[in-house]
Amino acid sequence: MVSVPNEIGTTVHRFTSKLGDTEIIIETGKLAEQAGGAVTVQVGDTVVFATATMSKHPRAGIDFFPLTVDYEEKMYAAGRIPGSFFRREGRPAEGAILTSRVVDRSMRPLFPKDMINDVQIILTAFSHDQEHQIDMLGIIAASAALMISDVPWGGPVAGVRIGLIDGNFVVNPTIPQMENSILDLRVAGTADAINMVECGAVEVDEPTMLKALKLAHESIQPILALQNQMREQIGKEKSEYVSSKISDELSEEVAGKTRDKVRQIITEQTERGGRNEALEALREELTAEYEARNAAITDGTEPIKLGDVREALSEVIKEEVRRRIVVDHVRPDGRDFVTIRPLSAEVGVIPRVHGTGLFKRGQTQVMTIATLGTPRDSQNLDGLSPEETKRYLHHYNFPPFSTGEVKQLRGTGRREIGHGALAETALRSMIPPEDVFPYTVRLVSEVLSSNGSTSMGSVCGSTLALMDAGVPIKRPVAGIAMGLIKEGDNVAVLTDIQGMEDHLGDMDFKVAGTSQGITALQMDIKITGVSDEIMAKALEQARVARLQILDVILSVIPAPRADLSAYAPRMTVIKIDPEKIGAVIGQGGKVIRSIQDRLGVKIDIEDDGTVFIAAVDGPSAERALEEVRGLTEDAEIGRVYTGKVTRLENYGVFVEFLPGKEGMVHISQLADYRVNSVHDVVSMGDEIMIMVTDVDNDGKVRLSRQAVLEGWTAEEARSRDRRAPSGGGDRRGGGDRDRRGGGGDRRDDRRNSGDHSPRS
Repeated sequence: MVSVPNEIGTTVHRFTSKLGDTEIIIETGKLAEQAGGAVTVQVGDTVVFATATMSKHPRAGIDFFPLTVDYEEKMYAAGRIPGSFFRREGRPAEGAILTSRVVDRSMRPLFPKDMINDVQIILTAFSHDQEHQIDMLGIIAASAALMISDVPWGGPVAGVRIGLIDGNFVVNPTIPQMENSILDLRVAGTADAINMVECGAVEVDEPTMLKALKLAHESIQPILALQNQMREQIGKEKSEYVSSKISDELSEEVAGKTRDKVRQIITEQTERGGRNEALEALREELTAEYEARNAAITDGTEPIKLGDVREALSEVIKEEVRRRIVVDHVRPDGRDFVTIRPLSAEVGVIPRVHGTGLFKRGQTQVMTIATLGTPRDSQNLDGLSPEETKRYLHHYNFPPFSTGEVKQLRGTGRREIGHGALAETALRSMIPPEDVFPYTVRLVSEVLSSNGSTSMGSVCGSTLALMDAGVPIKRPVAGIAMGLIKEGDNVAVLTDIQGMEDHLGDMDFKVAGTSQGITALQMDIKITGVSDEIMAKALEQARVARLQILDVILSVIPAPRADLSAYAPRMTVIKIDPEKIGAVIGQGGKVIRSIQDRLGVKIDIEDDGTVFIAAVDGPSAERALEEVRGLTEDAEIGRVYTGKVTRLENYGVFVEFLPGKEGMVHISQLADYRVNSVHDVVSMGDEIMIMVTDVDNDGKVRLSRQAVLEGWTAEEARSRDRRAPSGGGDRRGGGDRDRRGGGGDRRDDRRNSGDHSPRS
């Protein structure tokens, strides 16, 4: 540690350590002195600022821990001005929400279970060098701020990213390095165990994944030691808080009244509906008993809170469900630890859409709809990430009827964004590249019924929808959720957890992949961490389950359909000279709009000269393709064209032989005999066949009709053109004349062309 007094009388404390080969710098004492804890974490020129603050009093009337984690992306961090109308940051981008969730999931398990004081962690990107990722630095920053604060917390934790590049693991890889990595593993953990995993991969096998997880845990140890050092040297005294835990006396009393009844219900009622009804009846009976007891109080004794009674019963239910699993080896629905609930799959469920997949596992049912669009339908990203557009999107919706509840429909929440992103990651590496399948692909997963792991149901539904839509995915992907019940030395790893097991268990470990390997992981836990042995067992059970689900998917649709839906756009892709883009767009977008309006097509152009033409039928696309080629094609000496006479002069005629391109046929080249007047041979608007005989340095084109009539070769055309008379008069427009109404700046033309601008 280095402590340096600054000019305003405070002391700045500076701590350094290594994460892999990268230096991590943590500073505190200079900024935000009224926050509970405040630090900056710096790697390279990327700087993340974190604060952690707790309310002085508990929040009344709640039965959960009110933790809020917000990551704010400030565009000034990358030297940019926000693109909104107000030119200031608005609602967080999807990437910022996902970072907030990753930090939340890493911090939450280590807070006291009985604390209901509000705790707020705010992360701000002060600087982003476009080299170093922010999300794992955010975990380190949040943990360090909590460690030196007055907030009660059982940390520290640290986060790290592991890449796999050319067969070698890389700790804390940079953004450019990650472009070549087949693994994007993000791990957070304590000194003893891992407590959060988020991962995208390109079919990485289980043994490799376990090695990466172990390397991640080893790599964070120096950062954890550094935070403990910070706590010892400059940490504040932890604040006292009012425990929300109910009294032991009430807990024992409720347990004595209900334990046998709860045990009987969960033993006899293996169906979710009947079990829930029986438990709710018991809850109402117990509440009514204590309500009557409170009403009979006459001596001023404080009444028993009915909320505490319900909480005590919930604790009994939790204990009995967990005991039956780890002791009796029986789950609430009667399954053993590895059996998957009944599976079913369908495709082509809805007419007119481009593809649909309906997947059902037990009472979890998800329908995914696939839509194919043009490149202009891709999503523009306005965040600190260097990535600017996204052509594959997955959106997840979780309506209240899926759990039999009634709630107001509001905007997309963090949970929906997180689940959608996980399913998107699971299939991203299987989506064909743009040069193979030049479509924007949007998937929407509608959760129709929920009883455990709808995100993994969305993965399966998405595979079905993509194959039904004819998207040539590399391989089908399936997903499964694993659970954990740990009571002392008794450990149960559960395959395909349902809602009750998720709610009452210690871990929700989601694994997605193909027959060849893992494509996505996500782990949330409620205990301090899980061992390597538990991770290995969970991954192996997930692999076996994944293969079972893939068999069901392939029995319904063995391969992607050979043809796209009749309602999907047909896409044609060509490459043109980037210098010719302006000719296709035209001044103010006039040319490209004309083609689109006349032929009913959509045209998108990228800066590298890639042109995407989308149409509902083949002939329209072909005509548009011919026009684009004509606008960008250079005149080829010796090639024969059919052109239209556009102007007559005494010395020759002008012929448009390509869209927007004219050349001159000298009077001596109009026929295979002497011509006294051009009017004797052609008239305005005539179509004639001509050969290009010369293109000069200024782009002016000389044409010959005589060459076609006499069957000249390209070499003869060049040779005879040199001997041909040059003619007289004005040769304006006789070259490669751009008919956009002037040259203009190509960038200005794009800017004025509306939504036809090239995409980066």
